[in-house]
Amino acid sequence: MIDTVVIATDGSESVGRAVDVALDVARRFEADVHALYVLEESEVESAPEAVRDEMRDALEDRGRTAVSAVADRADVDVTTAVREGRPPAEISQYARDVDADAVATGTRGRHGENRFLIGSVAERVVRTCPVPVLTIRQLQEEQ
Repeated sequence: MIDTVVIATDGSESVGRAVDVALDVARRFEADVHALYVLEESEVESAPEAVRDEMRDALEDRGRTAVSAVADRADVDVTTAVREGRPPAEISQYARDVDADAVATGTRGRHGENRFLIGSVAERVVRTCPVPVLTIRQLQEEQ
């Protein structure tokens, strides 16, 4: 039985199908839905010190927009969260924190064609997450 689904989103267009599939799974099981965006700490740390706070604020805004987009697509209440850290570790930890039964993620995000196989974040989540991970690839015509 699936009671809680975490949808990991990066706010990219390619995650749209993953969101739709994950919401369908949640609807079928009448599961609670959580939308999670992880602000990648390395993006902030690599910015010049003078603009790090502005960079963090901009990335947090992007995260709030991304999880709000998931909530807007849903016909159920969605708990939203924006965390900072390494995405695979944060997604896995969040799944533990909310006692999730499944995590859903797209296979290609903002970094698109630069990633091999199913994408470095999705691949690491599959390998490290304590619950089943549903990976949803973008269909060819959606590119």
